[in-house]
Amino acid sequence: MFVDIYAIQNVPPSNINRDDTGSPKTAYYGGSLRARVSSQAWKKAMRDSFRKVLPVEKLGVRTKLVPGEVAERICQKDPELKDASEELAVSVLKVIGIKTQSSTRAGSQQGNDETGYLVFISERELDKLADLAVQWAHDGADWEKPDAEMKKAAKNIFHGTQAIDIALFGRMLADAPDLNVDAASQVAHAISVDTVRQEADYFTALDDLANDDNAGAAMIDSTGFNASTLYRYANVNVDSLAEQIKDREAVADAVVAFVEAFVRSMPSGKQNSFANHTLPEAVVVSLRKEQPINMVSAFEKPVRADADHSVSQNAVELLTKKIEEVETEYDARAKQSWSIGTETGTTLEKLKQDLHNAVLDSLKAGQEA
Repeated sequence: MFVDIYAIQNVPPSNINRDDTGSPKTAYYGGSLRARVSSQAWKKAMRDSFRKVLPVEKLGVRTKLVPGEVAERICQKDPELKDASEELAVSVLKVIGIKTQSSTRAGSQQGNDETGYLVFISERELDKLADLAVQWAHDGADWEKPDAEMKKAAKNIFHGTQAIDIALFGRMLADAPDLNVDAASQVAHAISVDTVRQEADYFTALDDLANDDNAGAAMIDSTGFNASTLYRYANVNVDSLAEQIKDREAVADAVVAFVEAFVRSMPSGKQNSFANHTLPEAVVVSLRKEQPINMVSAFEKPVRADADHSVSQNAVELLTKKIEEVETEYDARAKQSWSIGTETGTTLEKLKQDLHNAVLDSLKAGQEA
């Protein structure tokens, strides 16, 4: 079972996702230049949104500062281990194959132990690692020569019920690949349905306290931007999510949270400069049995405005038409569908309620079968 989410979203002049030169990211599609927002940028915005709608204890954090987080929990569990807490944290991570190093970042964290790359780890996993470190400290375990039982106990922490965002977006640990988690969701790079033109905002800034005989600009610079109507797509493999979370109600909550985060989130790049806080013109959510389907081919030919309709309005019409065509031609009719912002639309709250119930019913039916 899959949930497909489609959105058409108009974005005014903005630079929400920059390349290495500071310009908005782009891509060629259908032979024309399109605005592009990477999946990574939008997934980060979605993960931030999760904390507004889901319990923190059911989520993870992506950080290099895992040793310090584990050490802090060791101190809370056994204050007598405070002096050894950092060493214990590094040791328990070493047992599962995660290497640490001294941080070179500026500020108060310089010199602290950190992992060599960002680790996506849940609150539950951090807590269980601390429990294990305390237990081994009391047992006098040999950290330098961990036996098979120690390795098994440490790795089992990562094989239990996954945090919702880790289950959705996956986890890759280069040093410990057997602890990786396959993502239950996929998020496409958003691209504009229309051809875009990259532009530059030339600006100057004056010194408020400059003398009258110094009227020149104190700063001169420029920043890139574009304006576009984006086509956005993502999907969730509900069965894969259920295997990792192992609770039907929690799975339904996670799917609903994913859809809401997809709809409401916005990458934060240059928002103070452009205030590009928009919501989608239209959203379509489909529950499918066989496979997810990306309808991007509706926009292979760039969309233009006409005398009676805007680019966004024409894009919504094209998306609706493409969904109908594909579902008919490939006998891939969605089990259920909902839409926001179209003539047959509903509210986001009603969509969430109906989707939650539909996911629960499908999971129950699958289990009974």
